[in-house]
Amino acid sequence: MTAGSGPDPVRPLAYAGSWYTSDPARLAREVDAWLEEVPPVAGTPLALLAPHAGLRYSGHVAAWSYAALRQAADEITVILVGPSHYAYFRGFAILQRGGIATPWGVLPIDTMLAAELADRLDAPEHRAIHEREHALELHLPLLARVRPQARVVPIIMGDQASAFVTELADALAAAARGRPVVLAASSDLSHYEPRERARALDERMLAHLDALDGDGLVRLLEREPGHACGGGPTAAVLLAARALGATAGGVRRYADSGDVSGDTTRVVGYASAVWLSA
Repeated sequence: MTAGSGPDPVRPLAYAGSWYTSDPARLAREVDAWLEEVPPVAGTPLALLAPHAGLRYSGHVAAWSYAALRQAADEITVILVGPSHYAYFRGFAILQRGGIATPWGVLPIDTMLAAELADRLDAPEHRAIHEREHALELHLPLLARVRPQARVVPIIMGDQASAFVTELADALAAAARGRPVVLAASSDLSHYEPRERARALDERMLAHLDALDGDGLVRLLEREPGHACGGGPTAAVLLAARALGATAGGVRRYADSGDVSGDTTRVVGYASAVWLSA
């Protein structure tokens, strides 16, 4: 069923065949191979960061985040938070009913949690924004292979000003507290810089991720918003993770597009991070 065609709409895949293979069997082999290379984390995952570029370039990095969900509660809801690349709006767009398609089936939306967050954030669904956006879809092949029975709450963030970051962080922490929830931020890092400059830029952001320093990350992004296209979602998730009791974790893997393309003159940076409770 396509979005908007009945009582249980499903957000369809929009980038299969372009940003990743449309062959489910081939994709499963690729994703499983990445996941098998990742060692376990020392704790219970509360939140993660993963990139959202074409899987050829960033999937091996995202695997270092999503593999940690093997150590989460048996029945979890993953709140996916990503930026809007194609439409500017203030606030948030939250899918509240139905499901979200993956290459192997549909992940159902946690309607109760989605409605609570929509109420806290005064957020409509804006289904058309979700259907066009790639930032969450590129996470789904990893999530669906690790936790095919997970429920989800898909959130797209419009304006990433610090006031919206704080509002989102507070809402995520309040809604997730006491529930089997993992927060997942979607962001790439520096864009189209020479590798040496890209890594210098990215190291500033990675330092805040390692230090669990959401406030410092917000200040960095206010000064230099070009650090990450999903800087707002990342900072909000990190702040919420700290509020929920994250005491450990940080960056698990860093790479850039030049590792795959061979072109180091204009790279995009990618990071995996996971934040844990003891």
